Amino acid sequence: MTRRLLLSYLSLATLLLLCLEIPLGFVYSRGERERVTNLAKDEADSVSAYASLSIERGRAQQELRDRVVHCAERIGGQVVIVDTAGRLLAGSHELSERELQGLAARPGIAAALRGAATEDVRTSTIGGVEYLSVAAPVRHGADQQGAVWITLPTQMVHSRVHHVWLLLAGGGVAALTAVAVIGFAIARWTGRPIRELERATHELAEGGAATPVAITDGPPEVRSLAAAFNRTAARLEHLLASQRAFAGEASHQLKTPLAALRLRLENLESDIALHARGSLTAAMTETDRLARMVEGLLAMARLDESAAVREVVGLDLICAERHRAWTPLFEQHGVRLVLVGDYPGQVLAVPGAVEQILDNLLSNALRVAPLGSTVSVDLCRPHTSERRFHHRPAPVELHVADEGPGMTEEQRHRAFDRFWRAPDAPKGGTGLGLALVQRLAHASGGEVILRPAASGGLDAVVRLPPAPSPVASPSRRSAAAPAQGRSTQPLEAASPRGR
Repeated sequence: MTRRLLLSYLSLATLLLLCLEIPLGFVYSRGERERVTNLAKDEADSVSAYASLSIERGRAQQELRDRVVHCAERIGGQVVIVDTAGRLLAGSHELSERELQGLAARPGIAAALRGAATEDVRTSTIGGVEYLSVAAPVRHGADQQGAVWITLPTQMVHSRVHHVWLLLAGGGVAALTAVAVIGFAIARWTGRPIRELERATHELAEGGAATPVAITDGPPEVRSLAAAFNRTAARLEHLLASQRAFAGEASHQLKTPLAALRLRLENLESDIALHARGSLTAAMTETDRLARMVEGLLAMARLDESAAVREVVGLDLICAERHRAWTPLFEQHGVRLVLVGDYPGQVLAVPGAVEQILDNLLSNALRVAPLGSTVSVDLCRPHTSERRFHHRPAPVELHVADEGPGMTEEQRHRAFDRFWRAPDAPKGGTGLGLALVQRLAHASGGEVILRPAASGGLDAVVRLPPAPSPVASPSRRSAAAPAQGRSTQPLEAASPRGR
């Protein structure tokens, strides 16, 4: 904003200076030329009157020449007096034979010898130098006695004009400098409330405290905007605080009743008749499903509390650790879990996001995987061609593919909706697992997509941005391994088809 305001000030000042200084320069140039021309005409009249008296009274030619030399020195030009035949009577400088013979042919002298009523003013080039010439007739009454020819070099006029143009340019530069300094101060003063609003907005967007901005500076529109921002920030902080309090309280208040309900249902098992135990088992299953749903909702609420800061995590280490943690459970269900890919890369992700993503995807794959099938976890390297095409590092892809029944295209589009489940989804799902996976991927700066697997099942692809430094030091990797290798319980056991 400061640059734009300063640019507008300078543009207006430059336009104003050009509109004033250019006409002023041309007016001065024309006035200086007219002044020099009038000076030459006055000198020509003065020399003509003196020459007329000298010729009439028969004064010595030396006196006339002294007068001519004195006049030429005073005006910085040349003065020549000729008689009616065009012969030289007196001159301020030596003339060559050729110049003497051509005096009468000079247009100005010829016009003066013809007794022109007005002086003849011309600009001519003599010896490579541009001159301003003035010719006047020498007369005594009605008798023509000769002519006076005065030449002035125009270099004198040009130097004065150039000097004035330089003064105008220097004044313009000085004025623009003053406008720039004053305009910069005004622009900074005008933009200070906007910068305060921008700073407060960035702090609020990054999860910081909603610091009120001052509403006493700036124009009325900016003050009104600052007041509206303060009200919005205060309301948003109140809503976030309420949500944060709800997430913290619900995590304790909801788990205890559900655990007590499950315990009471288990205690009733011995007192229930055999024909009614199916209903009791169904009630216990629904209680477990409700507990998982509560866990998923609380996890999503905690994720929305604030903007989490991404950090560098070792994706290969996390995949290896979760593979070891899930393999026994897969073997109990008669499903093979394999880890393929050798990309030793690091990615940027929200702390704990990759573990939760893997847990939910593996849990979903296990629900739909047929007996004796294989679920694969594949870690792919970025493609060099894709990196060159997009002019930025290509994302790292994490694939979790199963050999289950798969999903239709419409189901894959709706799979990330909260609480949505496919009509033929296995029982026990809550419809929150993939929604949480998508939120975690987006919070980490990546994305997740579902597409058909080569084996006919579903391939869940998680794309995460690579870390700026792909290779970590041994000490850092050894320190990060225990933290990344911690065991986490699945937050959602819903099937992909249960979305």
